[in-house]
Amino acid sequence: MKNHAPGHRETKHANLRTAALLILVDFVFCVFSFLLKAVMFPLRALFSIGLFLVLLKLRLLRASGAKQPGAAQRIGGGTFVTSDGTRCAWRAGEAGEAVKVRVNCERQGGVNKTRCEYLGRPRSCPGYNSDPKAFWKQVARAFKKMRDKVCADGRALVKAGMCKHAPRDANLRLDRNSVKRSTAAPTTPPVQPTSATCVKRADQRKTAEEFCSSWASVCAFFMSMLQSEDC
Repeated sequence: MKNHAPGHRETKHANLRTAALLILVDFVFCVFSFLLKAVMFPLRALFSIGLFLVLLKLRLLRASGAKQPGAAQRIGGGTFVTSDGTRCAWRAGEAGEAVKVRVNCERQGGVNKTRCEYLGRPRSCPGYNSDPKAFWKQVARAFKKMRDKVCADGRALVKAGMCKHAPRDANLRLDRNSVKRSTAAPTTPPVQPTSATCVKRADQRKTAEEFCSSWASVCAFFMSMLQSEDC
């Protein structure tokens, strides 16, 4: 016997209500189109009614589209830190019977970035159907426990304790083809002027005083413009 979660039944009922409202809007729109051809209503009234129907339908379509089985919905998520200080964030999305978990990891400063995906079918686990929130809390603990193996070990499964006796595909498995790594070159700090450069600048001032006499400050200024380093 299939175990249907209360949330699944509520989603099904909400989809039925949305579908009924869409049918009703389409019917009213057809009636409006008929009246537009048969009876000459004032232009402003026709425009207002038509605009209202269009906006209402768009809103219903947006609401129903967020609950369609083909659209992935966020159903869980969390963060963890690896032993080398890399911060990772994961987000689970459900599309039909399958679940896809996207993981993004970034080293401080954005030097190393890694992303990957985990796939699973937790609906085959009775515990998930009865309490999905508890399932994702256990998944969050599993990610923190295997933090250094995330996006690296394809054999390691992300397991929830409540699904210990469920089919193997109820657990989350790494999709090896989804692993992407990028490394950016660290930024080098600007080179600070050496003491030798500052000594050279002092020699230029001394030379300007010897050869330019009263124009020493002007000579020193032009000589400093030719010198690119700053002390």
